[in-house]
Amino acid sequence: MNPTATVAEPTVAWVFGQPVTDLPQDLFIPPDALKVVLSSFQGPLDLLLYLIRKQNIDVLDIPMVKITEQYLHYIAQMESYQFDLAAEYLLMAAVLIEIKSRLLLPRTEAPEEEEADPRAELVRRLLAYEQMKLAAQGLDALPRAGRDFAWAYLPLEIAAEAKLPEVYTADLTQAWLGILSRARHTRSHEVIREAISVRAQMTSILRRLNEGGSCPFHALFKPEQGRAYVVVNFIALLELAKEGLVRIVQNEQFGSIEIHLKNEQNAA
Repeated sequence: MNPTATVAEPTVAWVFGQPVTDLPQDLFIPPDALKVVLSSFQGPLDLLLYLIRKQNIDVLDIPMVKITEQYLHYIAQMESYQFDLAAEYLLMAAVLIEIKSRLLLPRTEAPEEEEADPRAELVRRLLAYEQMKLAAQGLDALPRAGRDFAWAYLPLEIAAEAKLPEVYTADLTQAWLGILSRARHTRSHEVIREAISVRAQMTSILRRLNEGGSCPFHALFKPEQGRAYVVVNFIALLELAKEGLVRIVQNEQFGSIEIHLKNEQNAA
């Protein structure tokens, strides 16, 4: 053996890929730096499930001796760190000790009936707790307003254009019947052949509308001139509406009917 050979010093840690073999003399380590904070567990079932999953133990076949010893060891650590032990932790310790004792008891050679596994109730509680814990973690992972994102408010002013009621055939019929009822009061017994032209009345209506741009429906008729005049005038108005020269408008429900020039309406 070469007496000049140096013995490799043990590596304490690795810092940036380089081994550290000795600790600095002025390094200060707080007394509580290496304490395990056991209060982070949400009760005895959470602690017990942590011990089982940490060692990849099958929940349906729990080695009660090993798990009970580890659980009691954690309880002892909590007492040494002067944590206030809740009653539920002590109750779980008692349950584990009872199950462990029942499993260690010798079984009779010929049992009258098959005994239930003393771990069954504990396994059921552990599985139910784990299911609820995973569901809670899934809900907590969802985006939450105020934590993961903030609501953005953008005030909008939506102006809706007032829609005028449509002129239905029934409204036009009622207005026409009103004109006819007034025309019946003017009767003439003299038989006179009247030559009334639809085109002439169309021209007359357009001339009337050109003066004011619009007029009421009833103003286009003169019942005192007789039924023939009223009928021809109404046909002339329908022809103008058909050709798109005039527009029939009703501004409100059951209101008066107005006749407008088509060009005047478009310009408005």
